[in-house]
Amino acid sequence: MKAKIHVYLKDSINTDEIIPARYLNSDKEEELAKHAMEDLDKGFAKKAKKGDFIVAGKDFGCGSSREHAIWALRGAGIKGVIAESFARIFYRNAINNGFLAIECREIDKNLKSGDIIELSLEKGFFTVKDRKYRFTPIPEFVKEIMEKGGLLKRLTT
Repeated sequence: MKAKIHVYLKDSINTDEIIPARYLNSDKEEELAKHAMEDLDKGFAKKAKKGDFIVAGKDFGCGSSREHAIWALRGAGIKGVIAESFARIFYRNAINNGFLAIECREIDKNLKSGDIIELSLEKGFFTVKDRKYRFTPIPEFVKEIMEKGGLLKRLTT
């Protein structure tokens, strides 16, 4: 899988930065997408394209446990987030909503927004500009949840 990345190596990007609380009056992904990441990057919604990834620092998704953060990113076309680490509730919400959350402790400051990554979920690595970054492969049960589009869909089909 190849994808363009949007790099935000700031640690502790919280759910209010992913989707500000002032927009939580909607649960429609296309509406939330218009405001995804806007307090961190005003132009994010216009730059994000279907299949893109976010690359971030430590503790991505900390703060409140709102699923709206996942919905906003997914609505903006984001396929997943690769971060040094995730807040526990964000990580679980990502799995439950069929959204990729990949933990990679090897992320470095050389990654730039607009870089293209080549990702192998099965083998547990991605490459950028000929550098290989390893991560723990996604467990089979998580892949199954993702393939079904989330936990609820997995349980009902």
